[in-house]
Amino acid sequence: MKSQTTLGKLLGTTLALCSLSFCTLAASDNNPYGLIEPGQLRIASVGDSKPYTFTDASGQFTGFDVEFFKDVAHRIGIDKVDFIGQDFSAIMPAVANGQYDAAVAAIGITPAREKTVDFSTGYLAGFLTVLTRHDSGVKNVASLAKHRLGVVQGTLQESYAVEHFTQTDLVRFPDNNSAVSALNNGTLDAIFLDYEAAKSYADRFKLVSAADIPSFDAPAGIAIAKGKPAFKAALDSAIKAAMQDGTWQRLYQKWFPGSPMPKTVSAWRAVKMRTFAS
Repeated sequence: MKSQTTLGKLLGTTLALCSLSFCTLAASDNNPYGLIEPGQLRIASVGDSKPYTFTDASGQFTGFDVEFFKDVAHRIGIDKVDFIGQDFSAIMPAVANGQYDAAVAAIGITPAREKTVDFSTGYLAGFLTVLTRHDSGVKNVASLAKHRLGVVQGTLQESYAVEHFTQTDLVRFPDNNSAVSALNNGTLDAIFLDYEAAKSYADRFKLVSAADIPSFDAPAGIAIAKGKPAFKAALDSAIKAAMQDGTWQRLYQKWFPGSPMPKTVSAWRAVKMRTFAS
């Protein structure tokens, strides 16, 4: 009797372990990309980087990167996508520690950033712009010396300015809006940002471009936490499909009207498109 009881306990324990293993496997099958919540995506972004990612009058995220990512997400079987605004410098650490499934904000792929997160294949590249007031005295890159230049902390513009504008007094900001405000009130002499965002601010505040600087060595990609090869592979495949079937081109023409368009999508990296990663 004692032997049967012991056997029964062993069988019960074995069945319990098997059930646990099955549940774990089933959960993995139900969440192949290792998302925070199966079937939905929590995306870190910024709300003032028009036309890439920004909030509209109703507070909803929109822009090229937003629409493009939603299309990519649909292709991998996910239609519930929530964008949450953050300071740019905070979004990649937040993705790396699991607070978000990905970061989407025209984020340039660099070796330094790849130490913290993984990236999808790139989908945008382009120009940087020095934006200034008519009366600032900044006329070109050479005249930036001994002037106050605003950059958004954590961006490629900051890295580029540190390396190339060594005689310039850099002032760091959490976002473009605060930097532009400082430029308009005379606290800054110029700001350094991407071409498309600069074009929008120039139109709104009657600012002028002092220089457009090509930089195609860091195309924008989708940032995800390390150790998610299935998620990365799915994103890469969906991005490629969106470029091949005309979706990327349609969205590019919608959000960057008048900007040069590559003759073929496969050649986009080699063409000086006037868009740039942050």
